[in-house]
Amino acid sequence: MSIAQTPATPYYAVIFTSIRTDVDDGYAEMAGAMVELARRQPGFLGVESAREEVGITVSYWDSLESIAAWKRDAEHLAAQRRGREHWYASYRTRVCIVQRDYGFERGE
Repeated sequence: MSIAQTPATPYYAVIFTSIRTDVDDGYAEMAGAMVELARRQPGFLGVESAREEVGITVSYWDSLESIAAWKRDAEHLAAQRRGREHWYASYRTRVCIVQRDYGFERGE
């Protein structure tokens, strides 16, 4: 996993924060499949994820329209339904506009 290479601002971030249940039942496979499906969506810019006590996945998009289309994707809707039924005790989704983006890489 690496840090997503995003374009010049502004762009959008969708932050998905979750607390898992004890049920695994294919969670990792579905999470991987959703990342691959998102990569094929128009407007997708990148993703970063950490799954420990609290799961945090941040996906980056070029527009609110692209985010809305991803939310309506049939396979994504099925994964959301399965998540509510089995994998998540709770979650929160936040949609943000990224107005500033800067960073550091060792060796630069």
